[in-house]
Amino acid sequence: MARFSRVEVWNRIEHDGLVPLFYNGDIETSKSIVKALADGGAGLVEFTNRGGRAMAVFTELVDFVEQHCPHVILGVGSVLDTVTAGMYINLGANFIVGSVTNRDVALLCNRRKVVYSPGCATPSEISDAEELGVEIVKVFPGKQVGGPGFVKAILGPCPWAKVMVTGGVDATEESITAWFEAGATAVGMGSKLVRKDLIAEKGWDEVSALMAQCLAWVRKTRSVPLYLGIEHVGVCANAEVAPESLTRWYSERFGAQVEDLGVSYMVSGEQARWIEVMKEDFGYPCHIGIRVSDFDAAVADLKARGITLKEPVTLENGRLVYLEEPDPLGNWVHLVSLK
Repeated sequence: MARFSRVEVWNRIEHDGLVPLFYNGDIETSKSIVKALADGGAGLVEFTNRGGRAMAVFTELVDFVEQHCPHVILGVGSVLDTVTAGMYINLGANFIVGSVTNRDVALLCNRRKVVYSPGCATPSEISDAEELGVEIVKVFPGKQVGGPGFVKAILGPCPWAKVMVTGGVDATEESITAWFEAGATAVGMGSKLVRKDLIAEKGWDEVSALMAQCLAWVRKTRSVPLYLGIEHVGVCANAEVAPESLTRWYSERFGAQVEDLGVSYMVSGEQARWIEVMKEDFGYPCHIGIRVSDFDAAVADLKARGITLKEPVTLENGRLVYLEEPDPLGNWVHLVSLK
């Protein structure tokens, strides 16, 4: 059964703009590939149904992802019939991708509330898929059907269409920029991203770095910054001023809302959080929360630049991770991404 709703999957595809895909018949190698992609910022991974051991490997990957990278949305590609689709859905596939459009697979996915993105190569096929309830169609093979020009031409008379291009997307800034400037919602990348030479050499850090770089190119062409600014400032209580007194001061003067988070109080305005008042003195002057547009990509970016991080923390409404060392003034800094 899928762990993520269709809306969550659709939103993540649009948010990331990039879905890495691969097949490998070795379970341990496949686990390493998924982990490397996740470390590079991947929010979704498509495992393609292209080998005799595909279903056995996928079964192991579902458990692995839940335990080691639970934020990753795992789906399956190259699905052509309802029997195969149903088996993968029962195993835990969160989305189904096809090389072609199959009406019965579309109906099955609708019935099970699972995302279906079938392959389309003509305007009529795209329209037919949308009529079957497909939210994001897969344009395949992207290069052979006309490249970015095809996508731009489709979106002219059909601006509501959302397409994910697979086939002909290179791991270069030029290629990625061309597809998104044409209007693609997302791109799927296989062998150009999960390269055979890197897999043979077990170059997992290189896979992570390439994943992070491709995501950075997607953000650049969309003009989306990775680091959005200060989300809040945290201060510690001390012997002179109780945390309740400080929060009351802001509430009385500015009408701030105060939420008890257990170890702290969050003081917020109507549109943003302001100050987190820690209930104890933790031995540092302040902490700074930096909001990011993509948590996994930000973590990958910092690690790639040699910046050490503590273990990420999952919250009810998001995730955060502290840098290992404070800033030059002794303030601790953490990234935060909220739902």
